[in-house]
Amino acid sequence: MDLKEIKSIIDLMRKNSLSEFELEEKDFKIKLKRPIGGSSGPAVTPVDDPELTAYAPLSRQSGSPAPAPVSSTANDPEIKSPMIGTFYRTPSPDAAPYAEVGTEVGPETVVCIIEAMKVMNEIKAEARGVVTEVLVENGKPVEFGQPLFKIRPL
Repeated sequence: MDLKEIKSIIDLMRKNSLSEFELEEKDFKIKLKRPIGGSSGPAVTPVDDPELTAYAPLSRQSGSPAPAPVSSTANDPEIKSPMIGTFYRTPSPDAAPYAEVGTEVGPETVVCIIEAMKVMNEIKAEARGVVTEVLVENGKPVEFGQPLFKIRPL
């Protein structure tokens, strides 16, 4: 892959408001990630050994209640969606959720995945705290800027 192709991918990311892009070819791997809040192009991050997994929505079993908030207040900061897409709480249908109510998270903790145009984007907490509320149901569409989680800062 040459520089011209990488620039065209960056342009496509800008036009489609994608925050992350991964590509793997024979002996080549690239991961582009746009800084949160930045309008400049994505940052290039080396990828050692990404695990590419197919994702599918989990269906909520009837009768299983949504997690109850834990000492949540109206002023708790929110983790918001950086893009339009489909919200997934788990890395695969049979895996445990990334973050539950009561989970302690740090700035680099992955809390969910948002699928946009068949690309799975890991969403990080970007703050230190404890999850007090999960605001979106698994497998549901989300909008740019939509609150996904509430956290109590530590």
